[in-house]
Amino acid sequence: MIPSRLLLGTLAGAQVAYAYLPERHRTHATRGIVVLMLTTSTVEAMEARGPRRGAALTAGAAALGFATELLGVATGRPFGHYTYSTKLGPGVGGVPLLAAAAWAMMARPAWVVAGLIDRRPAVRVPLAAGALTAWDAFLDPRMAREGYWSWPGGGRYEGIPASNFLGWAGTGAVVFAAFAALDPADDPARDGDGALALYAWTWIGETFANAVIWRRPRVALVAGAAMGVFALPALVRRLSR
Repeated sequence: MIPSRLLLGTLAGAQVAYAYLPERHRTHATRGIVVLMLTTSTVEAMEARGPRRGAALTAGAAALGFATELLGVATGRPFGHYTYSTKLGPGVGGVPLLAAAAWAMMARPAWVVAGLIDRRPAVRVPLAAGALTAWDAFLDPRMAREGYWSWPGGGRYEGIPASNFLGWAGTGAVVFAAFAALDPADDPARDGDGALALYAWTWIGETFANAVIWRRPRVALVAGAAMGVFALPALVRRLSR
């Protein structure tokens, strides 16, 4: 198995290179980066929590997230009314299969960040849901802008409605309640730093890219501050140990 640290380095390089790709290559590159990010997160989970448990946690987050996406596209709940294009590839019920990766690839990083701040499940679960939703403040504006999905009714934040983020927080809470029940003995301070590094890199990289490359200062400010609320205290706690 390729070590997660090597995968994270490859992911970072691919994300930096993406910004300089011609437009015609970006759809395939986006799919590749999603797969690479999912692989990185899954391998890290398997290294930290053991192959079976780590893979099960990642798969569970993917399944719960995908089920909620199916409900969302069909009913408009809990995210609001939105539709996917075909740019992410084949899907089921109007939802691309790769949509499941969005939930799986950042679930454990958000869970670890929350656990470094407070390990008590009653606190950690909503913290992790917030950390995951903060990342979506980067994800949704860019993917909607590039035509991977759309919000017909628009919204106040980069055309995205508040219901989307409430839906992410609620779905995240379900995912992390399952994490707490299935893996109560995990210790983020002893499980290695791979998940924290993935969250911190995403925070720093997305903030820089939106501020400097994409020229989206509002996204850089709002989403950068949102992820920083979770990333900074987690980094401080980890370094203090």
